[in-house]
Amino acid sequence: VQLQASGGGLVQPGGSLRLSCAASGRTLSTYGMGWFRQAPGKEREFVSAISWSGGSTYYADSVKGRFIISRDNAKNTVYLQMNSLKPEDTAVYYCAGDRAGWGSPNKADFDSWGQGTLVTVSS
Repeated sequence: VQLQASGGGLVQPGGSLRLSCAASGRTLSTYGMGWFRQAPGKEREFVSAISWSGGSTYYADSVKGRFIISRDNAKNTVYLQMNSLKPEDTAVYYCAGDRAGWGSPNKADFDSWGQGTLVTVSS
């Protein structure tokens, strides 16, 4: 599956953005999906994940209560709603697919990766 992330940009602290991850090549409906991010000079880290059905969701402690992951299998798209953004959320955000369907915080479980979209939180 090919994944395309979009929706990044420049936002002020406290603002919101919604990232989208659209799939092509095959349906996303059986894939667990995740969002990861990588800030300059840092390792790529887990942000959020969702199971194939949407019944299970996972969040990094740093974004819990501010970010919401969701999916629309009919549109073959996964979303990350980001609220109350902080400067430390600045990073390139990547979406990823887990063929096994579970979605998890473990980066090694994901076998399809999209190119990233840059989110910059700054005044």
